[in-house]
Amino acid sequence: MADSSTPAPPKSILVVGSGVFGLSTISALLASPNYANTAMTLLSPPFSTTPISSRDHSRIIRADYSSPLYSLLASRAQDVWRSTALGAEGRYHESGLLLTADEGRDRYVRESLENVRKLEAEQLAKQSGQKLDLKAVRELKGRAEIKTASCIPGGGGSTGSWGYTNPSAGWADATASLTYFRRQIEGNPRVNTHTGLAKRLTYAPTSSARVTGCLLIDGTTLEAELVIVAAGAHSGSLVDLRGQMTATGQVLAYVNLTEEEMQGLKDMPVCLNMSTGLFVIPPHVPSRTLKVARHAFGYRRMVEISHPERQGELVQVSLPPSAEDPLAHEGIPAEGEDACRGFLAEVVPSLAGRKFCHTRLCWYSDTASGDFLICHHPTIEGLFLATGGSGHGFKFLPVLGEKIVEVLEGREREGFGELWRWKGGSAVDGEVRTEDGSRGLPLPAELMDEMAR
Repeated sequence: MADSSTPAPPKSILVVGSGVFGLSTISALLASPNYANTAMTLLSPPFSTTPISSRDHSRIIRADYSSPLYSLLASRAQDVWRSTALGAEGRYHESGLLLTADEGRDRYVRESLENVRKLEAEQLAKQSGQKLDLKAVRELKGRAEIKTASCIPGGGGSTGSWGYTNPSAGWADATASLTYFRRQIEGNPRVNTHTGLAKRLTYAPTSSARVTGCLLIDGTTLEAELVIVAAGAHSGSLVDLRGQMTATGQVLAYVNLTEEEMQGLKDMPVCLNMSTGLFVIPPHVPSRTLKVARHAFGYRRMVEISHPERQGELVQVSLPPSAEDPLAHEGIPAEGEDACRGFLAEVVPSLAGRKFCHTRLCWYSDTASGDFLICHHPTIEGLFLATGGSGHGFKFLPVLGEKIVEVLEGREREGFGELWRWKGGSAVDGEVRTEDGSRGLPLPAELMDEMAR
């Protein structure tokens, strides 16, 4: 592959999952000449019924990170969103981002401001050949400046006590983007796309330390020399990821808008208060709705399942409900709905009394650090992990696959391989709570307890 010391590419690869991580991975594999003779299979759940975090009409696209590495990678992704067919036909919108925080809880936002200013200055220097003062990214000192920057009529936009506005950020129609990306892959004759639900991984009859494929719910078995688990919040049902990753439900709520309201809000940026995790995304024209949501510690749904790797054992893990489970269609806990309603009233006061037309949970695959989990499994041969999106993976759709393949081949050199590695030893019980500075309150809660309140 990369050189004579690199192992030969596998004869067959099975990618389990067709969200951001799965689609971007198989796209990068197809683009690499190293895998020209590798048989590829994409296992995709029924697209319209399986809950995944990136299946939504709007997701934030930003390079605003407290981590310089993520900020750099997100900036590369934005270049693709802006300049290729992926972002065309209304899939990408550069509305700008109003990023704020409350006093005493603003470290993440201040570090993000520093990083985006560095990125903008570097881009300007490349264009002009000299260092230039940054004018576009503007610091906002106090609620009055935040209100003005929101461009929301009727005295709206008041959230946080300090922040900044970045006109280079925006949002994308997640469902439309994934559909576009998926069609490019399905149209490639080198990929066998199989629709079905994974039940468990299969192992060599002589060794439980080597994966050979995946058993589906309908009894079908798909085999491959290398299995890449990119199943998002469902990954913990296929691999023992206790202590590495957990599934958490995050609240989403939507309100219908009139044509007049659509026009009044057409110039608003994405409004995100990083202290509370609450945000509002500009109107989605096709559905004529406005989305308000929360990026927080989320809700756990603890269930007892058969141990993914050892027969005869049971383990407790947090997993999303299946599409057939009534819980998947019951909306969100009252606590989350109240939080969204309060934030909507703060940011868009004219909609304060508007009833939500739809609410649901978005299921994250959370890691403790907020870093992705992209690595070879430390003890199981033939198993590679590409999961742990932690609620911020979607924006990387056009560039993540290339980095995943670099990690797969052992040639990643920017530092992502270290960030995305398996942490510690074997899987352990215990709570995984994302502490990357981006999560708003409240602390993690049990979903069934909250739904019963």
